[in-house]
Amino acid sequence: MLSIFDGIRDVSILSICIRLLLAAVTGGLLGMEREKKNRPAGFRTYMLVSVGACIVMITNQFVFQYFGSTVTDPTRMGAQVINGIGFLGAGTIVMTGKNKIKGITTAAGLWTVACSGLAIGIGFYEVVILGTICLFLIMTGMQRLDKRIRLRAKYIDLYIEYKGTGDFSQFIEYARDHQISVADLQMQRNKLGDDKTLTILLTATSAFKLSHQEVISRLGEAPGVEFIEEI
Repeated sequence: MLSIFDGIRDVSILSICIRLLLAAVTGGLLGMEREKKNRPAGFRTYMLVSVGACIVMITNQFVFQYFGSTVTDPTRMGAQVINGIGFLGAGTIVMTGKNKIKGITTAAGLWTVACSGLAIGIGFYEVVILGTICLFLIMTGMQRLDKRIRLRAKYIDLYIEYKGTGDFSQFIEYARDHQISVADLQMQRNKLGDDKTLTILLTATSAFKLSHQEVISRLGEAPGVEFIEEI
């Protein structure tokens, strides 16, 4: 099947320029969404990953065309990029002081933009254009849907600072009285402030259909709770 891109699939100065430009635009477009949210990897990082993957695939195609199939596998270098980008992506995933994992979407985005760069580098323009549209919609348009799903989840992870006159069992009893179950409980003494203050991480679920804000509001009224938020 003929395509408007058929004339620029071979390695030439024109096709190299087009591929590098398309890789930079694709990476930058996806990176801007991460940059706006002040994520570890943003605009320039995404561009670099996309352009770098593109360069690798162009080089692989050039070596294959110049030396022939007896010398190299046209997909070998691309496979190494997919493996290697995992280390870069892992560096963007961090665990906060409240045991909250951040950076997974950024890491997935880096891996995906590397795949996009490889497709550009080999000259598969159709999948790049359609794939970029799909990826951009996922990273931007699906954010509200993702938030709604999270808010309607049955379980809610909470961070609590507790300073009660008794032990924390009083809080557990209070939660049960309000039909809220507590699980995955983690406690430690506050090392920076008053040693009577407990820092607590837990998962709560209500027997009734309460919103996350309603659960937080009810538990926030428990005696001894100085601070509470969802994580």
